[in-house]
Amino acid sequence: MTKVLVLYYSSYGHIEQMAEAVAEGAREAGAEVAIRRVPETAPDEIVEGAGFKTDHGYATAEVDELPDYDAIIVGAPTRFGRMPSQMAAFWDRTGKLWMEGALNGKIGGAFTSSATQHGGQETTLFSIITNLFHQGFTIVGLDYGFQGQMGVEEVKGGSPYGATTIADGDGSRMPSEIELEGARYQGRRIAEVAAKVHG
Repeated sequence: MTKVLVLYYSSYGHIEQMAEAVAEGAREAGAEVAIRRVPETAPDEIVEGAGFKTDHGYATAEVDELPDYDAIIVGAPTRFGRMPSQMAAFWDRTGKLWMEGALNGKIGGAFTSSATQHGGQETTLFSIITNLFHQGFTIVGLDYGFQGQMGVEEVKGGSPYGATTIADGDGSRMPSEIELEGARYQGRRIAEVAAKVHG
C-alpha cells in the first residue's frame, strides 16, 4: 500500500484543516496516510501572545521518518511570501537525508494559506517546492482537472502549484468547501501518482 505523509505547520488552524482534507483525498486513492506537524519554534510568550493554536491532534514529525513514505505533501502558511521559519527549520535538519539521497524519487506537493488573495501564496508554494526539488522529489500540483479553482464568483484560493486558502487579515475566514475540495483533489492526485511510481 502506498504510504503518504501530510506534513504541516499551522499557527491558527487553517493549514491543519487543509492538511486533514489533503489526507482525506489521499485515503480516497487507497493510500495509508499519516498526518504530522513540525515542531513549534516560536518562544512560548509569542505563541501565547499571538493566540496560536496549541491543541493539535497530531504528533510531531521526526526527520528520520521521512524516508518511510512514498509521498510527502507539505503545508504551511505564508510568512512574507515564503514558508514560515518553523517549516524551514524542519527542512534545514534534513541535510543527512540529502547527502544520502534518501528522498530521491519521492512524490511531493505543497499547500498554503495567506491573509489575502495576493498575499504570497504562489511564492510560498515555490519556497516549499524548491526544498522538495533539492531533495529529489517529483512534484504534483493542483492541476486544472480541479475546476473549482476557476471563476471569480466568490473569494477562493487555488493555484496550479498547490491547494490554497485565504484566511483574511484577522484570520477569521476558515477554508471554504471549494478550497477543502481542492486540497482533497491534490491529495488524491499525489497518492495516485505515488501508487503508479512506487506500486
